[in-house]
Amino acid sequence: MDFKMKEEMGFYTELPFGRLDVAGDEEYGFRPFQLLVASLAVCSGGVLRKIMKKMRMDFEDIQIKTSVERNPDAADRVEKVHIHFLIKGNDLNEEKLHKALELTRKNCSMVRSVEGSIDIAETFELI
Repeated sequence: MDFKMKEEMGFYTELPFGRLDVAGDEEYGFRPFQLLVASLAVCSGGVLRKIMKKMRMDFEDIQIKTSVERNPDAADRVEKVHIHFLIKGNDLNEEKLHKALELTRKNCSMVRSVEGSIDIAETFELI
């Protein structure tokens, strides 16, 4: 990806889906930590969805909630991301879901990329 500086603040890039504006101020684009958290959550969600389909689990919807812990004494470093899946389905087996979540962690490239530097916690609840 190539990024170009914007006059007012931040940078942008053109991608096949559209323009991505990134800046330290939300008024001018997505903040870098938001994109980091979104990458972790959506990568995990996509992998979980694929694994649940392969395991023939009957689900209707997956929603993802995240929370982030940042360290203000270390340049607001992202130290922990909690990814919580809200899963709606029929007769879902919690033990099978735990196994699916383990496989998700092993196969999500974004989570694997930050292992050892950001603590990632993944949980789920059935709705």
